[in-house]
Amino acid sequence: MTTRSALRQMLALLEGERQALAALDIDRINNCSNDKMDLCARLDEVRPEDLDEECLGLLDAVRRLNTINRRLRNLIATNVQSRIDAMAGAGATYQGAN
Repeated sequence: MTTRSALRQMLALLEGERQALAALDIDRINNCSNDKMDLCARLDEVRPEDLDEECLGLLDAVRRLNTINRRLRNLIATNVQSRIDAMAGAGATYQGAN
């Protein structure tokens, strides 16, 4: 697999992950995570100086979509935390003891 095709595949996985996060499709989120880890292992071998302009553009797109997905995961986690706190009648469920 070339670097270019690995980056394109990563971009497709991140798009699928974004859709899975929006749908709260746990199985698909898990599958995307596993596939991303496999691709990351392949991309770990790539040296920055070996990237051409197209690969750099794909890398930028991957970076931006990964940031979007991370923010979406954080929003979902915050929403879940708020619901747990509301059910428990607490301001913050996971605060440490003082």
